[in-house]
Amino acid sequence: MTSPDEHNRELQSKVEMRLREMEDRIHAHEAPLYETEKHQPENSQKSGMRKAILGAKLFGLAVATLVAVRVASVLAGFVIFGALAFLAYKLFLESKFKNNK
Repeated sequence: MTSPDEHNRELQSKVEMRLREMEDRIHAHEAPLYETEKHQPENSQKSGMRKAILGAKLFGLAVATLVAVRVASVLAGFVIFGALAFLAYKLFLESKFKNNK
């Protein structure tokens, strides 16, 4: 029988040997290095045109949003006015019409 200390040393040596094998496999297949290049745009006018189109889209979206907000506020005003007129009719005028009959 082997003592626990000998067993631990044996396990440690097996682990170290396995780690060395794995390290050798990793370093055996080095990944190829590729040289990088700075990207040069093909045409700077295309880039400027894209920015101009994006700016026009953003401006159009802002104008559409403002128009939608204005229309919604006018419609909300009509609804509020109608509700107040209906409430005034119900409170003040409806009872007068019923009493006259």
